[in-house]
Amino acid sequence: MDRMHDKRRATPVVPDDVLTMLTDMQKIALRRIENFGWQLKFIRHPSFEPPLVVVENSTGINIGVLEEDGGVNLNPQIVLRD
Repeated sequence: MDRMHDKRRATPVVPDDVLTMLTDMQKIALRRIENFGWQLKFIRHPSFEPPLVVVENSTGINIGVLEEDGGVNLNPQIVLRD
């Protein structure tokens, strides 16, 4: 996994303890979609909200949000920064 860092902070976009941040259903779903070439892209930490888990396909073209219930939202309403 790429060890990119948040441009605004010195924290990695995917922390080492990522599995402690995911619900059980998200962990199961992540393992399932990794079999199809998807991977964790980054986790956002909005104030007073659960972490936003963003995944991308193997080409890096498509993104999705891994919902708390393990569903994958392929049409997320998020804004990506460059």
